[in-house]
Amino acid sequence: MARAQTSNQVFRAISDPTRRAILDRLRAGPANAGALAADFASSRPAISKHLRVLREARLVIDTPQGRKRVYAVNPMPLQSVAGWLEGYRSFWQASLATLKRNLEDK
Repeated sequence: MARAQTSNQVFRAISDPTRRAILDRLRAGPANAGALAADFASSRPAISKHLRVLREARLVIDTPQGRKRVYAVNPMPLQSVAGWLEGYRSFWQASLATLKRNLEDK
């Protein structure tokens, strides 16, 4: 059950475009909340809420550095999402092959 809950948290976390953009930004390197907020039109409290959701899903790791916390991406929880999506790869490939045959037959 813990794995299912973690997967649900990951899906919830990446369902928001701002949180996906934060993860994309953190792929370039760690940053504190203030630096992240400067990269977005959202307010700093809004970015902090997004970071909380990402932290709860374990998609980011925060490390204290002095009075600030530095956030870094943790891609490991995304494996559950990748595994789920992988199950659809053969479906997509078969559907595209069928579409191609139908188009070529016309």
